Amino acid sequence: MKPNTILGIYLTKQIVWNFLAVLSMVLGVVFMFEMIDLLRRVADRPDIGWGFVLEMVIMKLPRTLDMVFPFVMMIAAMVTFWKVSKSNEFVIIRAAGVSVWGFLTPILFAVFVIGVLNVTVVNPVAAKMYEMFETLDYRLKTKNPKAVLFSDKGLWIREATDANHVLVMQAKSVRQQDDETLHLYDVSILELDRNSQILRRVEAFMAVLKGNVFELKDVHVFEAGKPRINLNTVQYETTLTADRIKENFIDPEAISFWDLPGTIAFYKKSGFSAIKHQMRYLSLIALPFMLCAMVLVAAVFALRPNMRRGGVMFLIVGGIASGFLVYFSSQVIYAFGLNGYIPVELAVWAPILIVVMVSVSVMLHLEDG
Repeated sequence: MKPNTILGIYLTKQIVWNFLAVLSMVLGVVFMFEMIDLLRRVADRPDIGWGFVLEMVIMKLPRTLDMVFPFVMMIAAMVTFWKVSKSNEFVIIRAAGVSVWGFLTPILFAVFVIGVLNVTVVNPVAAKMYEMFETLDYRLKTKNPKAVLFSDKGLWIREATDANHVLVMQAKSVRQQDDETLHLYDVSILELDRNSQILRRVEAFMAVLKGNVFELKDVHVFEAGKPRINLNTVQYETTLTADRIKENFIDPEAISFWDLPGTIAFYKKSGFSAIKHQMRYLSLIALPFMLCAMVLVAAVFALRPNMRRGGVMFLIVGGIASGFLVYFSSQVIYAFGLNGYIPVELAVWAPILIVVMVSVSVMLHLEDG
């Protein structure tokens, strides 16, 4: 059955409205618990107002919702299937000659579109909000309302300047001066040849990154067999940008879907592992398919010819248990991928393929039966 038929439009509206209803309820519950937890944290902070607390909770909501998004879709699908089964609409649809796959087609299409919109439109906004939450959380910890320090663990960057020279830079702290200028403090740079042999070491009190130029100030240059050289300033050309360094300090979840490919390419070029970012990027690509897989799981338990004879408890318990099983197994496989035990593609797509194949097998069995 095509999604643009009258019945297809009706089923699409049902799944969309139920999804929005479940999403609203989940957002409300998450908001309440996040607010309680944050109020507990700031109970002894008279300098923290309600506005700051409310802003932190709102900024964190998309990140929390991202973790439970497949469950929201599965619950919405279960509610939709339960309604059409209880009202005997499913029986009438089947009596009209529509197969279970024809019934599921417009629903799966709507769910896939929701997943695509979430990845391409909602995710960039959610990533920006989570990035703002990290800044607010740092301000809360440091008790500095204007703090913009990205990390207290320092910055490590490896950059190939050409085929024969590599720079390894370490800065103990980084502060943002404006949108395009960063100040780095306690900077140390190792200049290496292509065989990773140290050519010289450069230390500076601070460095300023503006545009594509690193300007080091109060510099000491150390080279084997030569006396120390003291310089006021030294400049290095670089491909780094303020945004690229900023991304080095935040979780992959705080990087937009559209920015992840560039970040991954940069890390690979610099010689760093980009597994976390690759996993995140592939997970976002696979999200629409994961949502469809969760709909198939819901159909196994909730799509029954007649719900009036009972089975509601089986629907609830079986659906929730299956959802947790899918989530737990996917997280285990995901962890294997993060640690490099299995390819990242397999870690992302294997749970989805397993869920789809099992669900389709069960649906075929029920259909034949």
